[in-house]
Amino acid sequence: MSQDAAGDLLGRLAQLNDIGVALSSERNIDRLVENILIVAKTITNADGGTFYRMTDDGTALRFATMRTDSLGLALGGTTGIAIELPDLPLRNADGSANDTMVAAYAAMHHETVNIADAYVAEGFNFSGTRRFDALNGYRSQSFLTVPMKNHEGEIIGVLQLINAQRPGTHIVVPFSLADQSLAESLASQAAIALTNRRLIIQLEQLFEAFIKLINLAIDEKSPYTGGHCQRVPSLTMMIADAVNATRQGPLAGFSMGEHDRYELKIAGFLHDCGKITTPVHVVDKSSKLQTLFDRIELIDTRFEVLRRDAEIAALRQQLALRAPLDPEAESRVWQGYQAQSLALTGDRDFLRTRNAGAEATTEADLQRVRAIATERSWCDPQGTSAPFLSADELENLSIRAGTLTQSERETINHHIVATIKMLEQLPWPNHLKNVPEYAGGHHERMDGKGYPNGLRGEQMSVQARIMGVADIFEALTASDRPYKSGMKLSQAMGIMAKFKRGGHIDPDLFDVFVRQEVYLDYARQFLDPQQIDAVDPAQWLD
Repeated sequence: MSQDAAGDLLGRLAQLNDIGVALSSERNIDRLVENILIVAKTITNADGGTFYRMTDDGTALRFATMRTDSLGLALGGTTGIAIELPDLPLRNADGSANDTMVAAYAAMHHETVNIADAYVAEGFNFSGTRRFDALNGYRSQSFLTVPMKNHEGEIIGVLQLINAQRPGTHIVVPFSLADQSLAESLASQAAIALTNRRLIIQLEQLFEAFIKLINLAIDEKSPYTGGHCQRVPSLTMMIADAVNATRQGPLAGFSMGEHDRYELKIAGFLHDCGKITTPVHVVDKSSKLQTLFDRIELIDTRFEVLRRDAEIAALRQQLALRAPLDPEAESRVWQGYQAQSLALTGDRDFLRTRNAGAEATTEADLQRVRAIATERSWCDPQGTSAPFLSADELENLSIRAGTLTQSERETINHHIVATIKMLEQLPWPNHLKNVPEYAGGHHERMDGKGYPNGLRGEQMSVQARIMGVADIFEALTASDRPYKSGMKLSQAMGIMAKFKRGGHIDPDLFDVFVRQEVYLDYARQFLDPQQIDAVDPAQWLD
């Protein structure tokens, strides 16, 4: 071997070593297989080539990417141009090995095939190659076809190179033994890189499927939170992408790479995983008196009992007046009953309105609830006089806003503590190490009045603050909650603007949310068209 040839081989070996490191760091499968083909062509001075991947069922080879430099041809891979060619079956219809196709032969026999000239080679069918040559004014001459095996000795693909060229020229020559050795070494490294990437993807898919399984469990437990678990991650990523695209203002320096986006996406899916520990009757509490059922029906029954008792008492009094017949006295009795009945109906309707929890409760409302509880009594089925409202019913009907008591709110709020505890137990890899912080911080506030840790804005990551904005806006506009209907867009954004000015949410993030019209993009995708009303974004920006 001449000194120049030895130097060229050493150079190509060094290049091969560098390539192995580069291939192992590539995350995108399409780009990976494309890079494998480009590198193989480079180190063997090949004009063209094809990378085949084994189909999932292991019965055929599929065209993954094709390149021919002299024709300017680039298909598959990351080009976005599909390869409109059928898969190469590894076996014939009768079950015999498809040994006439050189790529199939290499895969079936685990053997490299080096052909100096396809037009004179025997034993293989190159009719498809000749048709390609005729259509493109090309001559596919030398072929080097290398099977790719994983760590278990299974074929995962085939690397086929076409028309080796003499260095510095376009003269086609056979692939040398050195070319074959380099290509086989590259195929071995590439197979490891491709297998590792596929295993990582499969693990990521398994992990995401497990996350979706948790969300499905929450969804099955309560359909009102299931939609939330799907929409918040979507809105989170919409806001994050808008911030990532911002080139001015306080957030201009924020940027996210592929790993960062994936980490935030996972955090979004897991942000409410702790709700799996929250009792269903609290999560789904649609009225103040609801537990396993709405206890307002029990109170309705008591009112009917009181009405019945009043009617019976009135009728008995009327009967008592029958001997000395006194129409005026009977009329007064009946009027008294009607007044009692009207008062009972009024109190019943009042409690039903308070039970719904749709309106804020005033001090006068609370006094009336307490009066009903203390001034009225009823006889239970055993004939015992009992307070009209139990202590628990009085507590629930005295809720000032919403449908949850303080203890129930604490139970609901505990879901974030459970979320953090659950997530901190997992052995997160480095590229996902921030998931607990992102997911666990979406109920914190900029002014430090949030929970569970009372963090201030500067103590939280931008990602956690993004999730906080997404969580609130989704909750305001959600139409699948048991205790409210979805707000109009203008109303929800008005509340968000108040939260911005009141130190609840990040003002800079909210400004991006408005200026980039993220709220509108989300509304068009997820809200009922009737919720999307006319808005004036200028009023939300200071």
